[in-house]
Amino acid sequence: MALPRLLTAALCALAAAGCVPTLPESAHADALAQGIVWQLDNEHLNPHGDWNRLGVSELLVQWTAVDDVAFVAGTALPAPRVPDWVRIANEPWARDVIVGLAGYADEQKARAHVAELVERSLRLAAVRPPVHVTGWYFPVEVDPSWTDAASIAPQLERLPKPLWISVYDNRNIGGAALAQWLGSWLPGDVGVLLQDGCGVYARGPAAAREYADALSAKLGNKRVRIIAEAFRPKQGGGFRAATAAELAPQLEAYRGYRVYLFDGPHYVSDELVEGLLQQGAASK
Repeated sequence: MALPRLLTAALCALAAAGCVPTLPESAHADALAQGIVWQLDNEHLNPHGDWNRLGVSELLVQWTAVDDVAFVAGTALPAPRVPDWVRIANEPWARDVIVGLAGYADEQKARAHVAELVERSLRLAAVRPPVHVTGWYFPVEVDPSWTDAASIAPQLERLPKPLWISVYDNRNIGGAALAQWLGSWLPGDVGVLLQDGCGVYARGPAAAREYADALSAKLGNKRVRIIAEAFRPKQGGGFRAATAAELAPQLEAYRGYRVYLFDGPHYVSDELVEGLLQQGAASK
C-alpha cells in the first residue's frame, strides 16, 4: 500500500533531520526473523543471501572498523577494502541498517580501550556509509564477569542514538539478575541485543526467552531485541552452521521479539533459509 504524499513527505523530513521513525515491535511478528547480522571481515566483504525470504529487512553490521582497519573511507584509519555499500543498501534484507561502530576482535582489548573506540566511533558516524541508518551498535560486548562494565556508561552517552550494545551471560546468573545488573548502570536510551547462548549450548531457546522477558520487564520491551546464534560447536574445534532443525526452535521461541540471526554471511546459507521455510510449513 502506497503511503499518502503528506505522510511520505513527513517521514522524509524526519529522516533528513536525523529522526528515524520506527515501526512497532510487533510489525513483523509473522516473520521468522527480522534482522541479519553481518560480521564484516576481508573474506566477507560482499554479502549475498535469501534472508529476506525469512522476513528479514534490517541489517546489523557488526562494525565498520575493527583492529585498526576501517571499512568506510574518510576516517583516520586505513580503509584498503570497502564494501559496495550502495549495492547492499538496495538489498531487500538491508532496507534498514544498524551500523556497527569501532571495535577490536579481541574482547579484552576492546574493553580496555573503550574511550579510544568511542573516539573512533564518532569519526565513523560522521562519515556513515550510504545506507538507511536506523540505529548504531557499539561492538564492545558486556557480561556480568566484566566487573567494571558500569564505567562505560558515560562513554555510551557520547555516541549517536538510537544506540545498541550486546550482552551475554557466561556466568548463568539468570535473566532477573542480569536485568537488575544492567538496569543499575545502563543509560536509559541505550538498547540491548541479547545473545541467546544457544550457539555454544549455554542454554536452550526456552531459557533464552525467559532471559529476554526478564530484560523486557526491567528495561522495557522496546529496548530489548534478541540475537539468535545460527552456529554450533564443530567437532575438532571452531563452529559450523546450525541445521534448520536446530535453529527453528530458537526462532519459534522468540516470537514477539525482533530477532537477528548471527550471522548471515558465515552461517545462514540459502540452503538453510530454504530448510527453515520448509520446517515452518511442516509445523503448520
